[in-house]
Amino acid sequence: MTSWSAKQYSAFENERTRPVRDLVAALPNQDVKRAVDLGCGPGNSTEVLASRYPGAEVSGMDSSEDMLQSARKRLPGMQFELADIATWDPPGTYDVILANAALQWVPDHATLYPRLVGKLAPGGSLAVQTPDNLEEQAHRLARQVAGEAPWAAAIGGFKHPPRHSASWYYELLKPHCGLLDVWRTTYHHPLAGAAAVVEWFKGTALRPYLDRLDAAGQASFLARYQALIEEAYPAMADGTVLLPFPRLFIVAGPKQG
Repeated sequence: MTSWSAKQYSAFENERTRPVRDLVAALPNQDVKRAVDLGCGPGNSTEVLASRYPGAEVSGMDSSEDMLQSARKRLPGMQFELADIATWDPPGTYDVILANAALQWVPDHATLYPRLVGKLAPGGSLAVQTPDNLEEQAHRLARQVAGEAPWAAAIGGFKHPPRHSASWYYELLKPHCGLLDVWRTTYHHPLAGAAAVVEWFKGTALRPYLDRLDAAGQASFLARYQALIEEAYPAMADGTVLLPFPRLFIVAGPKQG
């Protein structure tokens, strides 16, 4: 299991919340009675969903107790559940199922995505945003360092679950959906130098690597990684680094009748 830190993740909350605002704004649904946020993290995405549908029964779930504790403090009147998206199958249906930056950690999308569409009420929407950045420099460099000595023995074989193209998801979901909208956006986040880029990924993509190393291994891995990040993401005159971050969005609804 990967250890998640709500504090680390929330260090860049404004930047991480912008994509879910864009996703929720694209939802066509007006009359929403029941909605859920899968992989809710510290509750920032749940808050966006609840703000869009203030009259709905909105709940959240996550596999990290640390994230859920943060979400419950943020939204004390809301129901949050410790659960695994891969096996999530509550009774009833939902008008909106939101999954923001969560499904990339869950394998077997060919089964998962149609199953989630099957949990929608008539006229409901599945709203998904996933990072589409495995071939960005930050990920390539993490894999490079993981394959070097002395870290290769512990983490050289780790791979993130596979991600797929927009056309792959479109072809997968089209037979199940009447509504289907797929798009890709690249955000350019201004960060305070290479160290901030490393801090960003310490909250997400680097977690599985770091969790497999002891404290000394983590420190040496991060030092090597940051040195490469400084070369790959040169700072501008004021010290700012623009971090390109592509994300894939899907809004899907079941066929009617």
